[in-house]
Amino acid sequence: MHRLANFDVSRQFLSHRGKVAAQVIFGAMCGGAMIGLRTMIDIWAPVSGPFALIYPTILLATLYGHWRAGLTAYAVTFFWAWYYILPAPRSFLFTDPTDPARVLLNATSALIVLFFAEAFRRAAHATMAQIRQSADRRLTMLAELEHRTKNNFALVASMLEIQKRRIPHTELHGPIDDAVGRVRTFADAYSALAIEQSEAAEVSIKPYLEQLLKRIEGSLLPRDVRLFREIEPVSLPREAAVAIGLYVNEAIANASKYAFPEGRNGTIAVFFHVRDGGWRLTIEDDGVGLDAAPSMSGGLGSSLLTAFAQQAGATHHAGPVLNGFRTEMRMAAEKVA
Repeated sequence: MHRLANFDVSRQFLSHRGKVAAQVIFGAMCGGAMIGLRTMIDIWAPVSGPFALIYPTILLATLYGHWRAGLTAYAVTFFWAWYYILPAPRSFLFTDPTDPARVLLNATSALIVLFFAEAFRRAAHATMAQIRQSADRRLTMLAELEHRTKNNFALVASMLEIQKRRIPHTELHGPIDDAVGRVRTFADAYSALAIEQSEAAEVSIKPYLEQLLKRIEGSLLPRDVRLFREIEPVSLPREAAVAIGLYVNEAIANASKYAFPEGRNGTIAVFFHVRDGGWRLTIEDDGVGLDAAPSMSGGLGSSLLTAFAQQAGATHHAGPVLNGFRTEMRMAAEKVA
């Protein structure tokens, strides 16, 4: 219905002459369609309502073909009905003394329909143009905001790095390095979202996470740790997508830091499944498991994961499994695209 409301028969033509020709031809086609329909109706109800079908024909021709199409349809249908249907048939002469006033009234009414249909069409298209301009401005502002957010993250990370170099106590460098890593992680998540989905109201999760995991593989994971992924396609709101990206970054960062000590090799698996109107995100490793559980299930990392899950409207669960550690975010009973 939205596509039909925006239909314009002459939009695809660039030249003024082409647009005019398309509008006139469209009006003639509308008139021809009305004549064919009227001819079929004459089989059951001859001579009745000779001008009745002219009004919807002019309305449709004007709405989708501008006033020229409406005027063409008006001329074709009105004079056809007058000549072929109104007594005397095949003549512009009148047999009934009341017919001249009736013809004049119908002609005036049809022109009024044409006038208001064109006024409505112009008002509707102007409103749509304003809505598009407003949406474009909002998208531009949103892209600029995301760009500034990413730059602010980078600035905060640089300031933390500078502050770390000023602290003589090396035992304090570790927490600062963790903070820098998290800030850079946030910047990467926003950057990936801005590049892949900058103009969408909703985000396609599969390409977004694939791009994010590719970046993580190249910059975050130790050389001996492999990253496996299994992601089902789904579209989610931007806010939820940002939270999911940050959750994935934080969970993988925790796993790479704690699950594989002393150069141990292994695998981190990322699963995103859509089930029963909801979705489930799972990050699972085959690392040291129980030995790493206290570090991976508590502290700032766990608090951040809980906060990201809440932002996505989901719940956070984490704990050791038989062959490692699992971090999971679930959102149930929700319609997804």
